[in-house]
Amino acid sequence: MNPFKISFSWGVPLFLLGLFFDFAHASEDSNDTCTTEAETCRNGLIVPRWNPVGNLSVGDKLARATVYFVLMFYLFLGVSIIADRFMAAIEVITSKEKDVVVKKPDGTTTVVNVRIWNETVSNLTLMALGSSAPEILLSVIEVVGQKFEAGQLGPSTIVGSAAFNLFIITAICVTVIPNGEVRTIKHLGVFFITATWSVFAYLWLYFILAVSSYGVVDVWEGLLTFMFFPATVVTAYIADRRLLNKYLSKKYRASKQKGVIVQCEGQDAEAGEGKSEDGALKEGGDDVEVREFEQHRKEYIEILREMRKKNPTLDMKTLEDMAESEAVNRGPKSRAFYRIQATRKLTGSGNIIKKAKAQAGVAQPIVIDQKPEDEITRVSFDPGHYTVMENVGTFYGTVTREGGDLTKTLYVDYKTEDGTANAGSDYVYAEGTLVFYPMETHKQFPISIIDDDIFEEDEHFYIRLSNLRVGDSNGLFESGQAEAKAQLANPFLATVMILDDDHPGIFQIDEKEMSVTESSGEVEVRIIRTSGARGCVKVPFHSVDGTATYGKDYELVDKDVIFDNDETEKFLRVRVVDDEEYEKNETFFIWLDEPYLVKKPTGSSSGSVVEDDDPVLAELGKPRRGENIKITVHIIESTEFKSVVDKLLKKANLSLVVGTSSWREQFIEAITVNAEGDDDDEEGEEEKLPSCMDYIMHFVCLFWKVLFAFVPPTDYWGGWACFTVSIILIGVLTAFIGDLATYFGCTIGLKDAVTAVSFVALGTSVPDTFASKVAAINDKYADSSIGNVTGSNAVNVFLGIGIAWSIAAIYHAANGTVFRVDPGTLAFSVTIFCVFAVCTIVLLVCRRHHLVGGELGGPPRCKYITSGILGSFWVSYLLLTGLMSYCHIPGF
Repeated sequence: MNPFKISFSWGVPLFLLGLFFDFAHASEDSNDTCTTEAETCRNGLIVPRWNPVGNLSVGDKLARATVYFVLMFYLFLGVSIIADRFMAAIEVITSKEKDVVVKKPDGTTTVVNVRIWNETVSNLTLMALGSSAPEILLSVIEVVGQKFEAGQLGPSTIVGSAAFNLFIITAICVTVIPNGEVRTIKHLGVFFITATWSVFAYLWLYFILAVSSYGVVDVWEGLLTFMFFPATVVTAYIADRRLLNKYLSKKYRASKQKGVIVQCEGQDAEAGEGKSEDGALKEGGDDVEVREFEQHRKEYIEILREMRKKNPTLDMKTLEDMAESEAVNRGPKSRAFYRIQATRKLTGSGNIIKKAKAQAGVAQPIVIDQKPEDEITRVSFDPGHYTVMENVGTFYGTVTREGGDLTKTLYVDYKTEDGTANAGSDYVYAEGTLVFYPMETHKQFPISIIDDDIFEEDEHFYIRLSNLRVGDSNGLFESGQAEAKAQLANPFLATVMILDDDHPGIFQIDEKEMSVTESSGEVEVRIIRTSGARGCVKVPFHSVDGTATYGKDYELVDKDVIFDNDETEKFLRVRVVDDEEYEKNETFFIWLDEPYLVKKPTGSSSGSVVEDDDPVLAELGKPRRGENIKITVHIIESTEFKSVVDKLLKKANLSLVVGTSSWREQFIEAITVNAEGDDDDEEGEEEKLPSCMDYIMHFVCLFWKVLFAFVPPTDYWGGWACFTVSIILIGVLTAFIGDLATYFGCTIGLKDAVTAVSFVALGTSVPDTFASKVAAINDKYADSSIGNVTGSNAVNVFLGIGIAWSIAAIYHAANGTVFRVDPGTLAFSVTIFCVFAVCTIVLLVCRRHHLVGGELGGPPRCKYITSGILGSFWVSYLLLTGLMSYCHIPGF
């Protein structure tokens, strides 16, 4: 669905509806006053009137109406794009966080980040202002532009937009849910409060127009209308937070089993920790923001764990970037986000979630620090430590050179030196000179080990490099700067460890203690074999619980460890169970039992206990345990893992996705066309190329995109600079729309009231329609799709009409006059809307509790019946309002 289809499918019927009213009125001779306003095109506030205005042919009217309609449509696109910037600023402003000190069970404290703005408050204030700014500003601008006299366009647009939002948007959201799925409103108390205020707002509008003082709006009425706005916010906030004891002080603390909770003064501490049957914290003992913080933290832990399983070879930094993108994709999204997402997809700017994934997935170039070539050649052993079995026979030591001039010939002497091993009895003494010819970098030399059948401890000896000399390419020694051109580097003394293979060995654990992180999965405990390596030996072991419990916190993967002949080390595997404890410090122990000799059956890796019949092994003794047969294993929180989760809690913020940090970024984004993409695309799918419609919408909107790229980035002044400039620009565009809407209506014979409730209301509500559709499909709940409609409708009246009429009433009172408002069409329109609004709310409640189990979705038949009923409400509202405007039915 795109704006061209919308304008055709809804604009043409409404255009025909206007011609119908024009024709019907032309045939009505009994009341000449009904056509006075429709036939006169007055000058607008900004756009000059297109003269002449009278005696136009049908062709002229059609041509002018087409021009006005196209210009209105283009201005509505501009309003949507600047509203995108406005909503991004609101997202940045409302995403600000504060630190809350939480007390842990052990008495220590920690700090958690919770949002400063309550979700309900932000939805009813800045979010509602962002989505309803055109309607609100149109009402204010119309009053000021008409020298503080009442107009029909602004108030009727507010009522018409409310009707479209409640009936059509709700109908679309009900239908787009996949068959069999339902979406319910999470904050039902807030919904009932805002729905009540929404109906009350329009009843109040009727009251001050037709009951309190007919056709006159006093100062107190205008100011009281405006004051209902903070009353709406406060009551919704109380419903959201369930603040029956809002004056009780709160003490944040942490529960090991239930995370962060809030203990209210005067309540029992443990009662505050109690849970209801559904697992949620009991009412009165929890704080919404802190509880949601704990929930988000668990979600991010799970996301990071999934990333690790899918990509075990990636480093933590890359995993962090991937997890951040995934957290943004999965995380809860505000009404502002869906509005921005809908606008950017409609205008060819692409799916902002996919763009965030692409940015996170871009590989950063590896910068290699290139140092100037070293002029000195360094010669050393590589490696500097050798471990060999006594029966190895001969092994080779390796000497390398690196750096300097490789065209030179190098000479270096080597010789063996006794340690605990002695030349002649344990190894063969070796001495010689190694020659590195030009371009040679490695040289090897043999060392022989003497094997005997006598049990010995493990022994070692050394090999030393000395007397390094430099020659030219022909091998002739150079004099003078030889030491400066080549040096012996560490390790120039190599250690050779001889492991005795004449005894089954002594077995022990390499370390006495080790710490493993909860998120590490499997860890390995190193068991070493010394003083012999002959025979196949099984080493049993067992674990002992400390504060950690077997099966709950850890599991032993191996039942025992088997050393094959000549093997000197093995690893015992332990699986650490990650039970999502954010901070953890638990302990268990592993003990080695007595080892024993086994004989492997042919072709099998398992052994069985036997009495070994090898006379040599029988004489040398049996395997035994060493000194260190116990290891203490500490399961602790993963510092790196915890750090990444903490970063995600701060970085996985939608404001970082929709916001901008520089003008350069905004201009690049403005001139770039991206694929629209689907909301349910999988991460691994191939990137889509922009479609033909993406390119068309991008170039149609290019002027607005480049123009609004001059708006300050959202990072400036915490988003308030972008907020201020954007709302000013919305006001300017709204003034143009008001003039064009008036000209369009008078050209085709529509009164301002009918034009407002149809065309203007439609134009201002299209972005919200797409935003609600996407939110209905992607969100678990219906709050972001329809839950905010009622609140937005109430805010439209309290701000749009309250501010405009308060200004006008104060102006007239100061000049000794009264502010008059014709209650006719507006009061009738409000009455019809209130009747249908109550029916809609009752229908949604019935769907939730009796028919379907949720406000949105359900079986296909139920969805289409609901959508048909809501659609008929809107059509009936338009017909009745239009008929009353042209005096075909009586008004008030």
